[in-house]
Amino acid sequence: MSLPNQRAAELRELLCRYGHEYYVLDTPSVTDAEYDRLFHELEALEATHPELKTPDSPTQRVGGRPVAAFVPVQHAVPMLSIRTETDAGPAGAEHYDAKVRRDLGLPADAPAVVYAAELKFDGLAISLRYEHGLLVRAATRGNGETGEEVTQNIRTIGQIPLRLTGQAPAVLEVRGEVYMRRDAFDALNARQRELGEKTFVNPRNAAAGAVRQLDSKIAAKRPLRFFAYGLGEVVGWEIPPTHSGMLDALGAFGLPVCSERIVAEGAVGLIAFHASIAAKRDSLPFDIDGVVYKVNSRELQQQLGFVSREPRWAVAHKYPAQEMLTTVEAIDVQVGRTGTITPVARLAPVFVGGVTVTNATLHNIDRIRQLDLRVGDTVIVRRAGDVIPEVVDVVLDRRPMQEEAVDLIETRQVPKYAPFEMPSNCPVCGSHVVREEGEAAYRCTGGLVCTAQRKQALWHFASRRAMDIEGLGDKLVDQLVDVGLVRTPADLYRLGILKLAELDRMAEKSAANLLAGIDKSRTTTLARLIFALGIRNVGETTAKDLARFFGKLDALIDAACREDELAALAVLQSVPDVGPVVAQSIRDFLQEPHNREVIEQLRANGVSWSEFEPSEAVPMGPLLGKTLVITGTLPTLSRDDAKALIEAAGGKAAGSVSKKTDYLVAGEAAGSKLDKAQELGVRILDEAGLLALLATQSEQ
Repeated sequence: MSLPNQRAAELRELLCRYGHEYYVLDTPSVTDAEYDRLFHELEALEATHPELKTPDSPTQRVGGRPVAAFVPVQHAVPMLSIRTETDAGPAGAEHYDAKVRRDLGLPADAPAVVYAAELKFDGLAISLRYEHGLLVRAATRGNGETGEEVTQNIRTIGQIPLRLTGQAPAVLEVRGEVYMRRDAFDALNARQRELGEKTFVNPRNAAAGAVRQLDSKIAAKRPLRFFAYGLGEVVGWEIPPTHSGMLDALGAFGLPVCSERIVAEGAVGLIAFHASIAAKRDSLPFDIDGVVYKVNSRELQQQLGFVSREPRWAVAHKYPAQEMLTTVEAIDVQVGRTGTITPVARLAPVFVGGVTVTNATLHNIDRIRQLDLRVGDTVIVRRAGDVIPEVVDVVLDRRPMQEEAVDLIETRQVPKYAPFEMPSNCPVCGSHVVREEGEAAYRCTGGLVCTAQRKQALWHFASRRAMDIEGLGDKLVDQLVDVGLVRTPADLYRLGILKLAELDRMAEKSAANLLAGIDKSRTTTLARLIFALGIRNVGETTAKDLARFFGKLDALIDAACREDELAALAVLQSVPDVGPVVAQSIRDFLQEPHNREVIEQLRANGVSWSEFEPSEAVPMGPLLGKTLVITGTLPTLSRDDAKALIEAAGGKAAGSVSKKTDYLVAGEAAGSKLDKAQELGVRILDEAGLLALLATQSEQ
C-alpha cells in the first residue's frame, strides 16, 4: 500500500494528464466519473494531510477568499499591440508583404518571405509567468507596460497547466488570449436568464468580465479557455529559430496552441490563408476578427525591429466588422412554419458582416423586455456569416426622450416610445395568439388555416403516422401550396387529375397514383385523425388516449369548447396522462372557429373515421393499466408492431422511462433508456419476454 505522499503525487500526475487530454487535446481517456473519483480522493488526502498540498495540485485551481483589489504588475517585456492592415481584401496581404520586403531591402528577384499565419482571437490578452515550470503569476495586458494580476482567476481555466511538462526553463512568460467558445457563451447566457440575471453582449465581454472578477469562485463558473501565441521574458531556454517552431515547443510544454495556423510563402500564401479562414470563420467554435501574419524567422524579426512600439514583423489582417450600431425604426412580428411568432426589428440600413442589414431577430418577448428595447433605440447588431442578424444590446444613453409633466411646474425626462407588446391575434390569419406555461414563444392557434403554417400543417396531416397519404411528400406539398391548389387539408380531397397533371414533373400516372392514395386515406381511425390535426403537444399516444376516452370527435370538441374554461380543462385533464399544458393546447386549437370549419369540410368531402360510445372505448386486455417502453431494435417485431400488440392488450406504449413504467422492452443498441430503467428498478424484457408476458397474461 502506497504512502500518502506517494499516492498524492500519483493522483496529481494522473489528474494533470487527464485534464490535459480533456481540455487541450479533446481526447479524454477516462470518464468524467472516474476523473471526479480521483479528484475527490486527492481532496480527501490533502484534507487529512495539509502538508501534501502543492501549488500545482488540481485541487488548488479555485482560490479561497476573494481579493480586495487587483495588484498592478509591471511587465518585464512590454505587451505591445500590432498594426492593423486597413484593407480587408487580398490587397491587404500584398501591401504588408511588399512593406516587409522593402524594410528588409530585398531585391525583386529574392525568394519569397516565409510567414507564420494564425488567427486573431477576439478575447482578452493575458501573460502567464512560469518559474521552473510552475505557474506563479498571470496578468492582463493593461496599457502594455503595466497590467493587473489575475492569477486566482486564470488558475480556474482547465486548459492552462499549473505546471509545465518536460524540461521547463527557469523563467517562461507566455502571451496568449483568454476567450469563450460560442456554445459555452450561449449556455452561460441561458443560465443567466434562468436566474433572472444580466446576460452578456458577446463572448469577449463575458470572458473579460470573468477574468476581472475579484472572487475566483465566480470566475470558475465561467467557461473560459486559452490559446498561447507568443513570448515575454525568457530565461534559461534556447528559443526555437522560427515563430512556428516556438508555438510547437509551447504545445510540447502542455500549453494549448491553436491548430488553425500555417507557414506561408509570400503574399500568395497569405492571401490563400486569409480566404480559407474567411470561408470557415462562422464554423469555428470561437470568435475571431481577423488573422495575423508574422515573419517566421526570429532572426529576420530582430532585423526588422519596431516602429512606434509596434513590431514591423507582424500585422493583423481583419475581416469586415460583425457588430455595428444602427437604430430601430419599427418592431414587427413574423409567423413561422410551426406557428411560432417571432418579433423582428426593422432597422436603419447598416453594413455589417459583409452585407447591408435592415432586419434583425429579437427572439421573443422575454429577450425584448430583458434589453428594454423600444422603437427609436440605438442598438448593437451582430451578423456572422449566414446566421440571421440579431440585436445583442441597446445603447441606453442614446434613447430618444421627451418631457413629461410631473405637476404644473416640474417636468421629467421619459422615453419617447412605449415598451413593445406582443399581438393578441395572428397578423397572418387573425387566429388568437397564446403563450404556453413555461415557454418563451407565443404561437398562432390557427394551425390548419394560417398561411404561414400551411405547408407544415399539410405535410404533418399527410404523414405516415397520421392520414398516411401515399405519394404526398414535402416537396409535392410545397408545390401544391405554391400554385394555390391546396390551402387546407380538406382541399386535398377536392383535387382532380387534370389540375394535378399540370404540375411540374407530374405525369398523368403519377397524378392518378396520388389521387388513389388520397382516396384510400378517406377512411381512417379517430386516433389518426386527431393526431393528423396537428394540435400542439398532442402526439400519437395522446391522440389514442383522447380517442379512447371520448369515443367521438364531437364529444372531444364539445368538451374542449365549453364556455367555462376551468370546467373544460378539468374534463380534458381527466384523460390519462393529459396534463394542464396539453389540455390548454387542445382547448386553444379546437376553440378556433377556422380549425373547426376545416374539420367540417373534411366530413363534407367524404373523410370518415371510426367512432364508438365512450364505454366501448375503454381498453380491455391482459396489459390493462400497464405502461411499457420500447427501446432498441427487436429481432422480428418492428416498433410499430410491438406498440400495436401492447395497445391491443390494453397497455400503453410510452416514449420515455419514468417511475410509472412497468416494463422496458429492450432490443439491440438499447441506449440510455435501458440505463435509466436499470437505475429506477424497472423490469426489463426482450422480445421473447414481451411475447411470453402477453401469452401468460392472456391465460389468466
